[in-house]
Amino acid sequence: MKHNFLLSIKESCIKYKHVLYILYLPLYMHCFIWLEERSDVHFTDIHCALDDRIPFCEIFIIPYLSWFLYVVLVLFFLFFQTEHLEDFYACIHTLIFGMSTCLLIYYLFPNMQNMRPVLERDNIFTDIIGFIYKSDTDTNVLPSIHVYNAVAIHIGFSTSHYFRERRGWKTASLILCILICLSTMFLKQHSFLDVITGIILFGIYGGLFYIIVPKLRKKGKEPGTGSKSDTL
Repeated sequence: MKHNFLLSIKESCIKYKHVLYILYLPLYMHCFIWLEERSDVHFTDIHCALDDRIPFCEIFIIPYLSWFLYVVLVLFFLFFQTEHLEDFYACIHTLIFGMSTCLLIYYLFPNMQNMRPVLERDNIFTDIIGFIYKSDTDTNVLPSIHVYNAVAIHIGFSTSHYFRERRGWKTASLILCILICLSTMFLKQHSFLDVITGIILFGIYGGLFYIIVPKLRKKGKEPGTGSKSDTL
């Protein structure tokens, strides 16, 4: 009985060894909080003319907050699709490299935005937004991690083996992704420039982990390529 129990644990550890990626989260949070608390550097104000044309709209707090559930549920789903772990690895690598790059940019190019309005209306949405304004500083905004992760999660979801042929789910994910990106501007959390740079950054790492890396792996598996996997 004890032997079977230990064997079961060993098999589970091997099957779900990718859970170790969760160790990145406390490291990321430590670095992000440290950057948020900096006050001895010059912060560049991020702003463009289009920002002044985008009105504040508190209803967008709904898709803004849905980002958290969106990220967790998709990663949770991909994590347990052990027969297609390449979907999880592509998504998690895109997230880790992109978020780390954002932190590096914040460190080398401290930036902020100064667009948050005085909350004149009093309702449940503005109450939540007021809490966010108090707990989340207006620094470290370009590129937008909120936008970057939303796009990365949508691509990870819509290209996964289970959902890539399900048009309805992919469309719903795309709509949610777009609403999340828009919410960062309508809530005055980010400039249009933050959104664009977040999307551009995803284009770099998305192209790497969803196009270049799979092609290299496919090429390495072809007979006669002389890859290490072929010679072992």
